[in-house]
Amino acid sequence: MKKWLFGLLIATVVAATAFTPRKITWVAIGDSITYLNEHLDETGNRITKGYMTRVAEKLPGIRYINKGYNGWTSGGIADAIEKLDLVKADVYSVFLGTNDWWAGRPVGHLSDYLDKTGNSTVYGAFRTITDKLKSLNKNARIILITPLQRGDFVYIANMKNNAWGSYKAKNGQQLSQVVAAIDSIADYEHFDRVDLYNKSGITLENMVKYKQLKDPATGSYREYRWPDYKEIPFHPDTDEYPYPIDAIDMTYDGLHPSDKGFAVIADMLVNIMKDY
Repeated sequence: MKKWLFGLLIATVVAATAFTPRKITWVAIGDSITYLNEHLDETGNRITKGYMTRVAEKLPGIRYINKGYNGWTSGGIADAIEKLDLVKADVYSVFLGTNDWWAGRPVGHLSDYLDKTGNSTVYGAFRTITDKLKSLNKNARIILITPLQRGDFVYIANMKNNAWGSYKAKNGQQLSQVVAAIDSIADYEHFDRVDLYNKSGITLENMVKYKQLKDPATGSYREYRWPDYKEIPFHPDTDEYPYPIDAIDMTYDGLHPSDKGFAVIADMLVNIMKDY
């Protein structure tokens, strides 16, 4: 009887251990899309939870640390890398690049990454970042997340802060060139990647349902859908905010994901991180 009870106890312990999620520390490095996870009020409360919260809900063994910085570029992160209080973690994700494109940072070449030429290019900045992460934990899993495609962005708190979408170049560069650089780094380093630009299903067509703008011919507001809205001027000093609540689709402002968009990002991350 005692042997039977002892065997039952061992089996119970083994079963409990087998189904207890392994505790994983995840440091998420990024720009405003990451930052907003802990700053929902800055979205006008148009979102209820960001992608990190959603991942942690689906993978309860994960504890995340938000290292998102509003408006930062990969170059800015790289320049400040020793001041960011990054810690040893099991997983690091790097979700950057969209602000580099808008700021006009040269993409550079893979040789800038290989030769550590500095932070003036996207390739060089990513090398500074990944070197730091490897130094913190050489065995950590590193996930590179590509920028999303972009519609016309208008900041909800300041309409003068606006930017056109990824349908045209900025400073002679396409956002897709930044994406290609991140892809090539992931290939070279054998990092995991989440290709939001090409594989998320978040596209120019569904960034928003419409953009509300004044018809140049009549002066009356109309709901312009993609691609018509890109030909209609927006005047931040006099126009109303162009994305009412019911215009929200995959983003709430043409750039930053809505709850619907964040759910897509989280699901793509979960698909990778569930195997960690």
